[in-house]
Amino acid sequence: MSLQATTWQTVGPYFRIGLEYLNTTDLAPAGTPGEPVTVEGQILDGNGKPISDALIEIWQANASGEYGGTVDNPVDGAATVFSGFGRVPTDDEGRFSFSTIQPGPVAGPSGAMQSPHLAIRLTMRGLLRGLSTRMYFPAETLNSDPILQLVPEQRRATLIATQKPGTPATLQWNIEMQGERETVFFDC
Repeated sequence: MSLQATTWQTVGPYFRIGLEYLNTTDLAPAGTPGEPVTVEGQILDGNGKPISDALIEIWQANASGEYGGTVDNPVDGAATVFSGFGRVPTDDEGRFSFSTIQPGPVAGPSGAMQSPHLAIRLTMRGLLRGLSTRMYFPAETLNSDPILQLVPEQRRATLIATQKPGTPATLQWNIEMQGERETVFFDC
């Protein structure tokens, strides 16, 4: 009788097979109050190669800094459901894209205001558990929030999207799994 350990199994690649109906690339329905924004990016491995068949989940506050629920459209007063949640797969080149609104600042655990941000959860083949990170908005005056301050200054840029040239409502933000510009991931 052998007491050898069972080999490890990795996740996926199942995201395209069984989860397509759950994908949400437009987080803000028409009429949702707030500044519309599109986020485009790519997930890259430690060698700079694209990672296909990855999945990011987005969780964010509305323009007033509140999570989930119904918001009133200031134009016509109609109620709009804004969950603040989306699930976006990468394509064969590791690219992803989604549209939403810029969230408002939210209060942190100690009451200090946090910068507008998107909470991101990343899953993909080869990961036994998902990774958590954040995406912050460029030129945001509150980009001194308490969570961002926990990150060494030289690594903060990995969490801040950049303005895509020539397209004022489009941001660019890549997720790099390893290397010199490895995205900061949080242990939560």
